[in-house]
Amino acid sequence: MKNSPPRNNARFISMLLMACQHVMVMYAGAVAIPLVLGAALGLSKADIAFLINADLFACGIVTIIQALGVGPIGIRMPVMMGVTFTAIGPMIAIGSDATVGLSGIFGATIAAGLFGLAVAPLVGKLLRFFPPVVTGTEIVAVGLSLMSVAAAWSGGGFGNPDFGRPLYLGIAAAVLVCILLIVRYAKGFLNNISVLLGLVFGFAVAAVAGLVSLEGIQEAPVFGLIKPFHFGIPTFHIWPIAAMCIVMLVTFIESTGMFIALGEIVEKPMDERTLVRGFRADAAGTMIGGIFNTFPYTSYAQNIGLVSITGVRSRWVCAFAGMILIVLGLFPKVAYFVASIPPFVLGGAGIVMFGMVTASGMKVLARVDFKKVGNLYIVAISLAVGLLPVVSPQFFNKLPSALGPILESPILLTAIVATLLNLFFNGVAAKPRRQGSESTPAQSQTL
Repeated sequence: MKNSPPRNNARFISMLLMACQHVMVMYAGAVAIPLVLGAALGLSKADIAFLINADLFACGIVTIIQALGVGPIGIRMPVMMGVTFTAIGPMIAIGSDATVGLSGIFGATIAAGLFGLAVAPLVGKLLRFFPPVVTGTEIVAVGLSLMSVAAAWSGGGFGNPDFGRPLYLGIAAAVLVCILLIVRYAKGFLNNISVLLGLVFGFAVAAVAGLVSLEGIQEAPVFGLIKPFHFGIPTFHIWPIAAMCIVMLVTFIESTGMFIALGEIVEKPMDERTLVRGFRADAAGTMIGGIFNTFPYTSYAQNIGLVSITGVRSRWVCAFAGMILIVLGLFPKVAYFVASIPPFVLGGAGIVMFGMVTASGMKVLARVDFKKVGNLYIVAISLAVGLLPVVSPQFFNKLPSALGPILESPILLTAIVATLLNLFFNGVAAKPRRQGSESTPAQSQTL
């Protein structure tokens, strides 16, 4: 009993560091949407700052719901939630309409969340269309499509006039090497926080090189309360709602690939009931987002890669990370400090994490019978078509803009092509048997 407090303290510190690791990995993506949307709509600096804090606050709430579960809502796996990039185009179009504006965005977001809750069970029945040849291809596509993000981070960040500066690339490479050395030679807890230690090392190197900017911290308030409907009562318009409902369906299909990938990593195969709980959390998170002045939510693939690297499968770590995000949303000064991590520091970690997601997909594909030539075509054509918007962003520009949510998403495009080709070559698989809710003894220690 005498050793209990030190053990509890050590466990708390361990969980805190692993949770911080998750926050650092997803932070850049979490704040990107408010920054892009605010700039596109010409919002003031104060309004953009509020959107960022509101987003972090809602990210935390939704992550806790998804990771821990509330009744029939939440996948109860190590998932981090953030605003989906699929929604950025429709939201800019909605907000740019003078008769709709921000209130219309939030109204459409709330309505899309309610729609998602209603249709989640129907979408969950599509699981039979995702055998290993489809899911493995989808997971590979998730990893490969994210490599463009890792490359952008490593080069200095999107829009950086000095993009590709050798110093940026050198620091990204140093972070990568640091992570590999820790993974190779460290044991136990240090191995589990290899990415965090790599980021701290990269941040220190960048600070010494004078590449860390703390601008905005002094002006930021110490505490900022996130009030629902800060920008006024949401308004509801038919076409914005229809557009955001489509985004909700796209989010479900993207989430399917990521949930299946996570299930493979934590050795908990996905079943229909679990998938529907995850969809409901996406939908509930979207509704919460609209209430708290933010946007539709989805699971973040980069954090799935982090789970693969560290081997830490505890959903409580992600729930702890959700609490950290809530604190960041309530204390703007802290949020500004985390935001000061240069993109090229994240780049080195991104290469490792996104590569691990790709490797997880290859592991799934190893179970596929490639003696059937049709399966080779499914993988080859799906990846080739799915990655077209990554290797050539202008490829689909001449097609109707309404198809943007599909054609600009490599994850969704790969899923659609792989599913259709699988139906063509292999037909419809038998309905998967519903798995029991109880984990195996080995799983129950980690989930």
